[in-house]
Amino acid sequence: MPEFLTAALYKFVDLPDFGQLQAPLLALCEAEDVRGTLLLAREGINGTIAGPAEGVHAVLAWLRRDTRLADLTHKESVAHKLPFYRMKVRLKQEIVTMGVPGINPNQMAGQYVKPQDWNALIAEPGVVVVDTRNDYEVGIGSFEGAVNPHTKSFSELPAWVQEQSAPGGLLAEKDGKKPKVAMFCTGGIRCEKSTAFLRTQGFDEVYHLEGGILKYLETVPQADSLWQGECFVFDERVSVVHGLQTGHYDLCRACRDPISEADKASPLYVPGVSCPGCHDKKTEEQKRGFIERQKQVDYANRRRQPHIGMRQVPPASTDTGH
Repeated sequence: MPEFLTAALYKFVDLPDFGQLQAPLLALCEAEDVRGTLLLAREGINGTIAGPAEGVHAVLAWLRRDTRLADLTHKESVAHKLPFYRMKVRLKQEIVTMGVPGINPNQMAGQYVKPQDWNALIAEPGVVVVDTRNDYEVGIGSFEGAVNPHTKSFSELPAWVQEQSAPGGLLAEKDGKKPKVAMFCTGGIRCEKSTAFLRTQGFDEVYHLEGGILKYLETVPQADSLWQGECFVFDERVSVVHGLQTGHYDLCRACRDPISEADKASPLYVPGVSCPGCHDKKTEEQKRGFIERQKQVDYANRRRQPHIGMRQVPPASTDTGH
């Protein structure tokens, strides 16, 4: 069985010429049979790619030849099925969309905490541990005791912070001092920007998990872990567990939320059309469209061909897996 290397990467760095990188980067990825999504913006690069190991390494080496990206880090995992069907290199206003101008993680982010030190930090009395991911991600796994802001997109997080900073909120001042806050996300990018935002709001003691959940699951032994459940990822693996092994969730192709075996056993689950979470949220017209699309998917499967017209992951242009 062939193996495909997956590399998740991001870096906040000033790239005023980011538009000029798009065409050569896309051409290289296609030449190396590498697929996935990379976002380029003035503030840096973000994305996940997968393919033959030598191809992925060639793309990473090309990026690092740019002196601004020389110290670009990435996280690797192996899949037995190619996690993406296409390669996209997109130009964006932000590599992770918060929608708040003037946030510069290069200058303002909180303090990194290495995975092996994370357990001690979040066990400290008074530390507010915040999961900066979206609600459907938190729903399948998070750290013990973490706060779920119940956001549908990352751009909703600033409003939640401001709401919780009011008297009586989770982030409100006590005895004239703001609480110590520890934030985390899938790969590190969202919590870097979140901690930078908190610092603009007057929070001095702000920390974030270096390398995100993925690095924690890769390096912290399961016996010592405070992680509960699985970690959603923005590709065909859907979720991963300790050691970054592929998890046990599938994807509802209608709402693009993760679904369990129990969800698929529900009478409300129709492959490609609905799941228990979305069956009453889609119009009949939408469902008819999903039914037709699923017929095409079934036909492609019978012919052992990928149905590349299907969007593979949740609408993640603002988050892209990190």
